[in-house]
Amino acid sequence: MKKQVINYETLLKVTRAISHSKDPEEVVLLTTESIKSTLDVKGCAVFLVNRKTEELELAASYGLSEDYLNKGPVSALKSIAASLEDGPVAIYDTSDDPRLQYPDAAQKEGISSILSVPIVCRSLVIGALRIYTAEKWEFTLDDVNFVQAMAQMTGMAIEMARNYKGMKESIEILKTMRDPQFIASRRRTPYEGVPVSFPVKDI
Repeated sequence: MKKQVINYETLLKVTRAISHSKDPEEVVLLTTESIKSTLDVKGCAVFLVNRKTEELELAASYGLSEDYLNKGPVSALKSIAASLEDGPVAIYDTSDDPRLQYPDAAQKEGISSILSVPIVCRSLVIGALRIYTAEKWEFTLDDVNFVQAMAQMTGMAIEMARNYKGMKESIEILKTMRDPQFIASRRRTPYEGVPVSFPVKDI
């Protein structure tokens, strides 16, 4: 990981890359690529919370192997859970930290340190942005602030992309509904919509 001052030019570059996309999947992929390149870390990943299963589902990653990504389900309650509740969590040594769900997999992957920050959207934690380094790293306040800023922008970008995608799909549905063939197929019969309890003779 580079020991560098994160300046406004770097921040603007990453923000521009994220904001140019209107697709949620592309947004998170651009995020992981941009952060890995900017900080020169081993890997970066974006996880989104599945409220039904209480698991962190991988949305995108960059720099991590398939073996590590397929190590098993990531529990929101066991895998650095505090980062979803209390804010950023920095793990200096993955070989000796009880907050990791899969410490052996991290060691095999060559991951020494991890920084995990929550992704928040409308005051709701929707996921986590995680940075992985090959060497043991004491994350500075600048490191944490930069990754937090990226996580916040990622949350906003995902929400905007979802809204855009939903709006686009709604427009397509409206276009379909205006199609003459669709309208013809949806014409109501004389008795359509009348409660079954009403005899036809009483209409």
